Amino acid sequence: MRSYYIFILILKLITGSPTPIVLWHGMGDTCCFSFSLGYFKTYLEDVIPGVYVLSLRIGNSTIEDYENGYIMNPNKQVEYVCKVLAKDPNLASGFHAIGFSQGSQFLRAVVQRCAHKLPPIKTLVSVGGQHQGVYGLPRCGALLHHTCDYIRQLLNYAAYTTAVQHSLVQATYWHDPLNEDKYKAGSIFLAEINNEINVNKTYIENMNKLEHFVMILFENDTIVQPRETEWFGFYKPGQSVKMMTLQQSAIYTEDRLGLKRMDKNGKLVFLKSPGDHLRFSEEWMYGSVIKPYLLS
Repeated sequence: MRSYYIFILILKLITGSPTPIVLWHGMGDTCCFSFSLGYFKTYLEDVIPGVYVLSLRIGNSTIEDYENGYIMNPNKQVEYVCKVLAKDPNLASGFHAIGFSQGSQFLRAVVQRCAHKLPPIKTLVSVGGQHQGVYGLPRCGALLHHTCDYIRQLLNYAAYTTAVQHSLVQATYWHDPLNEDKYKAGSIFLAEINNEINVNKTYIENMNKLEHFVMILFENDTIVQPRETEWFGFYKPGQSVKMMTLQQSAIYTEDRLGLKRMDKNGKLVFLKSPGDHLRFSEEWMYGSVIKPYLLS
């Protein structure tokens, strides 16, 4: 560990101040507590001396931030964050962005909707994000346990109602592969940012402004179902057993988000981390993500 601290100090002397980093936490987490994303903020400040790190707080307090991860419409959250980023003078020369779990797709929405109004967003890192949504319950082996599968089918009856979509954040990225039409018609967030309803060309152009889009999949994830969504994979339409990769999906083949173009240009990065959801070592994070993508 000591050797890369020395490396970073030398790099800073040569290149000047490091690129700022913006963080967005996931469900059940907060921006700033030391046992939460506050720890990762401190870690980044330690390994990248002089870096400015903004850990986003959605609301007027840490408690509100925690609650809003469950109840605040993601579209309003994204709008709020776009304004925060635009007003922060420390980000004026550009920044990297790291999203954790649901914060990953929320930050992607920020890129798509606001990048043309913000300083350059260089690299977007998705740590266990659910880019094709979820169809399963945390720590519940839905494909192996009949009770879990029954519960998630029950959720389908309510997930796309207006009341639930506007009052429960997680419903906005619930993706029912058994009824794609119902998902596309009812989803107020995920289907829209994935350009599955209409193709917003601004979303495509803004994504392609990124230098890299890094997606981290956790090989033993028991929270996100299916875990392949962390690499933009999902179930093939009409069933919930067989999977398809990003490259096999219409989002890619029709290039509805510009990801096919990004892939050809070497901008898409697919990483695997051993362990459960958001469980990674500092050494792995530094060697796999920070050193190759966040020090420029």
